Amino acid sequence: MSRFKFKSVVALANKKLSIKSAAILLACSTLVSALLGIFRDRLLNGYYLDTYPTGIDAYTAAFTIPDFMFFILTSGALAVSFIPVFNERLVKGNKKSAWELSASLLNFLAVVTLIASVLIMIFAEPLVRYVVGPGLDESGTILAINMMRVIAINPFLFSISTVLASIQQAVGRFVFYALAPAVYNVGILVGITVFTGGINLFGLQIFEGGIMGVALGVVFGAILQVIISLIGLFGLGFDYDFKINWKNQGFKSVLKLLPARSLDQGIDYVNTIVSTNLSSRMGAGALRSFQQATSLHQMPVNLIGVAISTAFFPKLTEELGEGEDEKFRDTFRSALRMIIWISLPVATVAFFARGYVVNFIKNGGDALISSILGTLVLAILARSIFHIASRGFYAYQDTKTPFVVSIFAIGSTILLSILFYILGYGTSGLGWAQSLGAVLEIIILLFILNRRSKRELLDKTFFKSLARMIFATFVTACVAYSMTKFFPLMATDNSFFATFPKFCLISVVSLFAYLLASYFLGIKEADGVLEKLKKILFGNIK
Repeated sequence: MSRFKFKSVVALANKKLSIKSAAILLACSTLVSALLGIFRDRLLNGYYLDTYPTGIDAYTAAFTIPDFMFFILTSGALAVSFIPVFNERLVKGNKKSAWELSASLLNFLAVVTLIASVLIMIFAEPLVRYVVGPGLDESGTILAINMMRVIAINPFLFSISTVLASIQQAVGRFVFYALAPAVYNVGILVGITVFTGGINLFGLQIFEGGIMGVALGVVFGAILQVIISLIGLFGLGFDYDFKINWKNQGFKSVLKLLPARSLDQGIDYVNTIVSTNLSSRMGAGALRSFQQATSLHQMPVNLIGVAISTAFFPKLTEELGEGEDEKFRDTFRSALRMIIWISLPVATVAFFARGYVVNFIKNGGDALISSILGTLVLAILARSIFHIASRGFYAYQDTKTPFVVSIFAIGSTILLSILFYILGYGTSGLGWAQSLGAVLEIIILLFILNRRSKRELLDKTFFKSLARMIFATFVTACVAYSMTKFFPLMATDNSFFATFPKFCLISVVSLFAYLLASYFLGIKEADGVLEKLKKILFGNIK
């Protein structure tokens, strides 16, 4: 492809999208990334969960601290702190200040995360032995230490790609932003299928292979993500300068907003560290099983809560920036209703069809993962709502309130996790602790946000609609339960192609029942979907 054609393709892909188009694109890309993630986990579990549980537990534990450093230093903290300030400058026509802010933040976070990566490499041994894997045996501990030292570079690479992606998100360009997670999974798949067999260069074997090859694939995926994020900058006019402009007022504003949200992210991830620590004590394979169940429950959260909230967030910040409080409330209510309306039936189907879902990531299924996933169903709904609830505060440039609420909610979750562990409830107890903590958090956040808007945000109409959604969900639960009895999961269903048709049939019939129930109950979200279905099915019939 010529340079001209390449620029033309990139320019076309970088066109600004409407909220609806952005939400659809993000949901589709998240689905693709989720499917790649399912394939990745299916390969890993097939290779190691039964045959080498110690190794897969070590791999899972090795991720924890590097991910923690990324979440606390960058991740969502950057997006919600950076985008409102960046957009404020663009709206006022001050592009120079906006690009200075972007470059300064990129350089600042690159330096900070590079230091963090080096520290993880140095202190990997005590971190594994005493923090994330005290229950691992000696061979698993040594393997986890070595893997953590490889994966430690990820916070640095992720910080670069996240800043670049946030710039694209802020100006309404979502294509390359949406592609980045998918290519990350592609890199890990290369690690599983290629690097585990060893690496030869010019006839010399430079790497023997084994499960350490997966860790190399993780780093390879992070590098691919940086490359995709860089391509997404073409045509945006980003003026990069290799320095930190400490005098830039936007940069100062972001630094003021960053600590509260970063600590919020960090407090949230402390919960993951505690769960990893406790599950490592529950026998070989328990750590991986709990992580797999939490990953499965996170997929619909990303597809629904993250995708919709991400698409709505720039508009929410713009409306508040222009002083349009009523428009902000309408937009927020629309996003919240949409998330709840979609999350309720998805969580219901996930509960009744959890055995089928687990079969996707492990051939023949896994009773332990299924039981944990069942306890996380409430968390699917709560954490989907959390993403729009928290962004309601971030649009006000208020990162402190969600932080304080998170401290209380996560503290409660950790206490419940420890209590259930002492009482001997095992990994399912950890799952219930996650769900109860997530529900508590969104109740408090929505209550405070409603009070801030003088009770005009969540009005009587909203609660009446919510009651109808819950009734429609009850109908869906009855249908989903009946479908699992008509099409049960058999012992012979030990392949993806044996399970997938049954899961699709259960899901389609259950969700269609929800759609019809929503229509007859007068839930307006159903009207648009039914209209689309009508056009697809009967559009050519006069």
